[in-house]
Amino acid sequence: MDVNVLINSTVRQVTVLIAQLATSGGVRAPLAQVANQVFVELARELEAQGVSRKVSADMFGMALRAYIRKVRRLTESATESEQTLWQAVLTFIKQGPLVTRERVLARFHRDGELEVSSILKDLCETGLVFCSGSGQASIYRAASDDELGQLPGLGAGEGIDELAWVFTFRSGPFTVAELAEQLSRSVVDTEVIVERLVAVGRVQRDSDVISAQEFVIPLGMARGWEASVFDHLQAVVQTICQRLQESTRGGDPSGVVGGSTYTFDVWPGHPHYEEVKSLLALQRERLGALRNQVEAYNRSHTRSEDFEEVVTYVGQCVRRRESAKADGNETE
Repeated sequence: MDVNVLINSTVRQVTVLIAQLATSGGVRAPLAQVANQVFVELARELEAQGVSRKVSADMFGMALRAYIRKVRRLTESATESEQTLWQAVLTFIKQGPLVTRERVLARFHRDGELEVSSILKDLCETGLVFCSGSGQASIYRAASDDELGQLPGLGAGEGIDELAWVFTFRSGPFTVAELAEQLSRSVVDTEVIVERLVAVGRVQRDSDVISAQEFVIPLGMARGWEASVFDHLQAVVQTICQRLQESTRGGDPSGVVGGSTYTFDVWPGHPHYEEVKSLLALQRERLGALRNQVEAYNRSHTRSEDFEEVVTYVGQCVRRRESAKADGNETE
């Protein structure tokens, strides 16, 4: 098997997801550290799997000494958050009620007028900044919190509680300091988040240890989509990793671990159109009912010290396709 082909294709799919997340809701998230983070996380995971540093260095095409230096340098600076020009311009505009185009260009003259003008246009198009006038006479105003609240995904701090919740449920228990590291937040800020989660019963706290017994984002909730995305992706990745590990041991004859992908070509008027389109809703209903039954039993019985957490992921997407024309030309 040419695993490099699989790796390259997987990287392409992940970059599509990262690009969507980085621009979701009009936000332009910084990506300068992504390459470094990928290197650090790969190095950590290889070490966790028992691969020696010498072999890891060879896999990256690096000398051992250079590999160790890079890991040490990136690990020590992993908590530093860089600000993009896009973020800096937005922050500058937020500092005053009204800011002229001339002031913005003067403040960021070293970055180039073309680059700054492009960012100003993007900020206005996404609704983060309002503009009055045109050309050099333009005046800018940052959107208020109420105005931002009307834009999807732009509420200040929205989604962080749900991310803390899912991280605690999937990877905890955590101390506050450990959770702060997961969230890339200060311990003080994380303490406030934990207090909110404890108050609504999402997490439980015993001294400095935080744990969670469940994680559920109700269908249709406007907040918490970030946590749902993480939970979906983690479930898929863990399933594939377990399947790969089992394949090296001869496979899993029970069929408990694994996944299947089904594709249905249907159209309005097709006898199975509605049945296929409703598959996700039907599976959600069935799995939700089963989860309620399991939780009801668990509430009235003492959980075994040695138990299995079975994670089932169900996803569905719809892609609009066109058939090839009669002359054989592709129209997709």
